[in-house]
Amino acid sequence: MDNDVDAFLSELRDGRGASEPTLRAYADDLRQCADFLRRAKLADSWPGVRPAHLRRFLSHLHSEDYARTSIARKLSSLRALYRYLRANDKAEVDPTAGISSPRQRRRLPRFLFEADIEKLLSAPDGSTPLGLRDRAILETLYATGVRVSELVSLTVSQCERSSELRITGKGDRERIVMLGRPARAAIDTYLAEGRPHLLARGEGDDHGRLFLNHRGGPLTDRSVRRVVHRHILQACAQHDIGPHALRHTFATHLLEAGADLRAVQELLGHASLSTTQIYTHVTRRRLREVYDQAHPRAGES
Repeated sequence: MDNDVDAFLSELRDGRGASEPTLRAYADDLRQCADFLRRAKLADSWPGVRPAHLRRFLSHLHSEDYARTSIARKLSSLRALYRYLRANDKAEVDPTAGISSPRQRRRLPRFLFEADIEKLLSAPDGSTPLGLRDRAILETLYATGVRVSELVSLTVSQCERSSELRITGKGDRERIVMLGRPARAAIDTYLAEGRPHLLARGEGDDHGRLFLNHRGGPLTDRSVRRVVHRHILQACAQHDIGPHALRHTFATHLLEAGADLRAVQELLGHASLSTTQIYTHVTRRRLREVYDQAHPRAGES
């Protein structure tokens, strides 16, 4: 089973240009399933797996309190694996064919209000190299709406003296994102006063990456999540909010200010407009403003 997973991951990497975070997610999902099937003595090869075996696996995930989104993703990974196995004559049937994904609860994206964003962006200590780095990270995430995987891939050469960044996102789709003046200034200050100090501590190659860790190596997406979560918790006292909330905030604030939905789709790098439409939610404050301005008898409420 492990050999088939390795071959599938190689196909994703070499044939489709899948990113490292995507490959890690597929690997984790498929190996977790393989381990469960072997431990339960249900199957020791992917062609030997039956729909009832996979239902046992999904039921196990549910009993372990996995989120519906996580269970759906793992099932999607299994579907992709079986498409590969059948296309390469390594399996005759697809046991995922008759299994439905868990129905998802529709939840509005979590985002920060403008007052919270102001507190967050001023939270890092600008007198230290790490503080300068953190401020540049937060300003860049909010200014551009980039994903964390895209942020950690940024290089110094990409970001020097440019108000626009060319980003390669999911599916190798390229897009241009904008850097406002505060984000541009935060990056310039970090490059001049913060990054050289971090680079001097280097224990290896920095690979030209823009954002470095305290040892002078490239910052990982997991480290960025910890950094952002810590500052949000300190500045806004909000738990369970990470860097993706800044992407939600970026889109929400643009749309509330009247930005065109298709322009936001392009800036976010969404392949489908339907993905962007989740950001058309509005805040209660905005609902009240629209109601007060538009309804003939709003003043009487």
